[in-house]
Amino acid sequence: MDYKSLKEEPLRYFHSIYRKIITNTLYKSALSSLGSNVLILKPLLITKKCVSIGNDVYIWPNCRIEGIFSYAGTSYSPQIMFDARCSIQQNLHLTCAESVYIGKNTAIAANVSITDIHHGYEDIEVPIEEQSLIVMPVYIGDDCKINNNAVILPGTSIGKHCIIGANSVVKGSFPNYCVIVGAPAKIVKRYCEDVKQWRSTHSDGSFKDGI
Repeated sequence: MDYKSLKEEPLRYFHSIYRKIITNTLYKSALSSLGSNVLILKPLLITKKCVSIGNDVYIWPNCRIEGIFSYAGTSYSPQIMFDARCSIQQNLHLTCAESVYIGKNTAIAANVSITDIHHGYEDIEVPIEEQSLIVMPVYIGDDCKINNNAVILPGTSIGKHCIIGANSVVKGSFPNYCVIVGAPAKIVKRYCEDVKQWRSTHSDGSFKDGI
């Protein structure tokens, strides 16, 4: 390591400690729950009272994490959970009226959108933004990787140790150990317990070689 790196590493370390102290000061009593060693950096918005955060969670700048408590005359009870050791990169856009759960060790890259809300559109006499919400909970399992610009739509359930490709639009239920890509997103690879290997799949998740 060169002299400049040696000089900068302590600065980064002490800045991290400082930001964690600020996080604890600002959010400890305001959030639904806050674990230890959490870092929240300059969010655009956090609706604090409906957000729970586990230990060792990092949330980077410009995130919008919003619980919807009332819309179009209907009341909601949103619950947003970031479980232990999540890493949330910049510009997350998350809106929730019922439930969004993000599992342990899951990493979310930049510019990802996650929502459990659809806006109704059926009544052509009423602007879409004024119509009732359609709400379906979202579940993202442990050890997942959600890559840049992915969109996770209402009603989606993603199993453990899944990879979501960049720019994917994800809706539906997906089992453990999948690679999921595209718009709309499909399974392209799964881990096969029988042979202990990752194997290519058809879009329905069945293995291509039929084993």
